[in-house]
Amino acid sequence: MSNPLVDMDKPDVIFCIGTNMTECHPVAATRIKRAIARGAKLIVADPRRIPLADLADLYLPLRVGSDAALLLAMAHVIEREGLVDAAFIDERTVDGELFLEHVRKFPPEWAERISGVRAEDIERAALWYGTAERGAIYYTLGITEHICGVENVQCLCNLALMTGNIGREGTGINPMRGQNNIQGAGDSGALPNNYVGFQAVDDPAHQKKFTKAYGRETDLEKGPTKVTALEMCGDRIKAMVIAGENTVVSDPDRDHCEHALKSLDHLVVIDIFLTETAQLADVVLPATAWGETDGTCTNTERRVQRLRAAVPPPGDAKPDWWIVSQLAQRIGFKGFEFESAKEVFNELCELSATYHGLDWDRIEHSEYQWPVPHAGHPGTPRLHEGEFVNGRGIFKLIEYRDPAETINDDYPVWLTTGRRLASYHTRTQTGRSAGIDYLLPEETLEVNPSDVDAWGLADGEWAEVSSPRGSVRIKVRATDRSPRGTVFASFSFADVPVNVLTGSGYDPITETAELKVCPVRVEPA
Repeated sequence: MSNPLVDMDKPDVIFCIGTNMTECHPVAATRIKRAIARGAKLIVADPRRIPLADLADLYLPLRVGSDAALLLAMAHVIEREGLVDAAFIDERTVDGELFLEHVRKFPPEWAERISGVRAEDIERAALWYGTAERGAIYYTLGITEHICGVENVQCLCNLALMTGNIGREGTGINPMRGQNNIQGAGDSGALPNNYVGFQAVDDPAHQKKFTKAYGRETDLEKGPTKVTALEMCGDRIKAMVIAGENTVVSDPDRDHCEHALKSLDHLVVIDIFLTETAQLADVVLPATAWGETDGTCTNTERRVQRLRAAVPPPGDAKPDWWIVSQLAQRIGFKGFEFESAKEVFNELCELSATYHGLDWDRIEHSEYQWPVPHAGHPGTPRLHEGEFVNGRGIFKLIEYRDPAETINDDYPVWLTTGRRLASYHTRTQTGRSAGIDYLLPEETLEVNPSDVDAWGLADGEWAEVSSPRGSVRIKVRATDRSPRGTVFASFSFADVPVNVLTGSGYDPITETAELKVCPVRVEPA
């Protein structure tokens, strides 16, 4: 997030797109509710009428996968009406004139034909955001889990740059992280293209730095993403370690994923429960849970927090850092002789520019948000105040393109997937709670009541949903939340493996799967 969580109740206009915030981030969403009570206008763009849409002053029910068309048209209106912040563009960006000329060819009428959102509503959204003193954008996986996920984010950045809604209180581009330490994982180098602190692995200067730090030569090339790694299983990759992820349930194209893991000579899973993925493993190494672990967590607003073990771990369970360091030592790697989480974190701070001013003792009270470049630095709650790290913000000239697969005679229905309030991710933890199970005992397919009748379905009865990759049986739930022609289900339940259906394409830059768009056929079972 460019802005801290405390800024969420400060905007005049809040634009939420591709984020089911009240279900996926219910605590943070209370600040949005506070802003609405204070008088802020809320714009929500989502294919489903999610609970957040019920709070909106303007709801934009766009077709799945058409985000870029909507955003380009909003930029068109802002430029056409002279609502751009010319001084900000001149002083802090590049390619502004090229961008403003580019968006003139994307009027709301064009976007209406693609997105299904009325042109007048697109105009209203653009005018509200363009005239706001403080306009803030919030998004999550509904923007990124597309073949054009990077372009969708760049479209949002364009809106902020052209209106100057960045680097100030109550503004910004704010992605809400999908899990509690996703930000911290990226900060720590759990990416194929970056060392710790987002230092590119293909930069010779970084290679020299980390070769010296690690005492061994490092490759001057990007590593494989998980998508690529699964393609290599059984061929170039013979063994794999999966730590803290239920890949079989959460990844797209489940049949392909299972086949890949079964093709390995050796699979090791580090987890706290015997998940569906762990059941495929040759060796399962028991990890400690959060209440049993000393460590750190960096949350969605870049706040670095200390975690303290409250209870001893059961049996032979060990912290993830200990397991990984032991594996490394036994393979023969040097530099993994860690004795505590403190030592691991302090090495991270030593090597990362964004954490360089921190250490284990300084984060005792969890008050710092990175970047903290040097000791004594107060932290950076709000990014891009006064300047951008690279000097200037860069406008991107984006064109709309369709999803990897679109509806046709064989698969005439749009399926989109997501999460539900009562279940967390793949239910590794919430699925083992009787109270949670009472709230959400099974997965259902949300279908518009008109489609239920037209397709010969029945509320509460079984349907078969098919895509080019496979089929699943699932109970029907008639609801107005889903528009006609679009159905929704979460991927959380292993006995309703919705991700058998998904996996039609991947973003070419990040290789993020297009989980939010999948043409399917829905029939009575």
